Amino acid sequence: MMKLNIHEAKTHLSKYLSKLKAGDRIVLCKRNQPVAQITPLSEVPSGPRPIGLAKPMFSVPASFFEPLPGEMLDAFEGEKV
Repeated sequence: MMKLNIHEAKTHLSKYLSKLKAGDRIVLCKRNQPVAQITPLSEVPSGPRPIGLAKPMFSVPASFFEPLPGEMLDAFEGEKV
């Protein structure tokens, strides 16, 4: 377990995170009083995330590609409706 004051953690966070191993934890302190802890993830994702995971969950209707009505265009351009 590492105890760090918040200022030290903000200044050198990447250094301390690289030293963090499974089972370890960093206890963040404010004026030497513990306020939070940082623990490593048990399962770290590896490799790139797949694209299109949500594709089967929704569809874009054809009306999405139609031009907007004049009133709505005016509203986007700051014209009074």
